[in-house]
Amino acid sequence: MKTSDKKDLQTKTLQELKKLLKEGHDNLLSLQLDLKQGKLKNTKSFLLKRKERAIIKTMIREKEENNG
Repeated sequence: MKTSDKKDLQTKTLQELKKLLKEGHDNLLSLQLDLKQGKLKNTKSFLLKRKERAIIKTMIREKEENNG
């Protein structure tokens, strides 16, 4: 994830971040299925998606701590 993408995530609201997390989870499940079936050619995309979800979760946690 590029630094410009991280800065873009910081400007999003809590609801938008949770929506992105849900979409990322669905995408991750699809990638995981493709990986196990041997359809996934770029295995790094699976790891990058996991890392992206971790960044989004961190942003959500930070926003929740600041608000509450």
